[in-house]
This record gives sequence, C-alpha cells and structure tokens, in this order.
Amino acid sequence: MGWIITILVGALCGWLASMIMNTNQQQGAIANILIGIVGALLAQWVFANLLHIGGANVAGSGFSFWSIVWGVVGSVILIAILKAVKVLR
Repeated sequence: MGWIITILVGALCGWLASMIMNTNQQQGAIANILIGIVGALLAQWVFANLLHIGGANVAGSGFSFWSIVWGVVGSVILIAILKAVKVLR
C-alpha cells in the first residue's frame, strides 16, 4: 500500500509543479510521477538534511499536507534544474 500512496502523492506533486512551471503540456503522467517522487526526495535532502528546516521530512510520512507541500517545492526545483540544463545544451 505504501508504494501506491507514493505514486499517488508523486503524481499530485509532479502535476502541481508542472502547472506552476508551465511544463504541463510537455510531459505526461509518467513524467509527473517521476518528477514528483524525485522532487520529494530532493526537497528532503536539501531542506531537512542540509538546511535543517523542520517539517521537511517527507520520507515515510505518507499522504499529508506537508508531504505534498515539500514534494511540490522539490519538484519545482527539479523542473527548474531540468529547464536550465536544457537551455545549456
């Protein structure tokens, strides 16, 4: 059941981040899921582990408001990094 929740939260975070970054037309559901999951992990690594910001611990927290907020923040950062790499190519 944990994997299903991870995929659903990842899809939601990736979709919200793609709407914020105006990349929704360029990516599909699989990309939204992957960006959401990787973005949530990125947010946890940057904010909780490096910057020690409380409440950024999203691993294992399941479906909660804060896991979605931090997942979207991490996904927006990931999309911005991917856009920057694409521009440099």
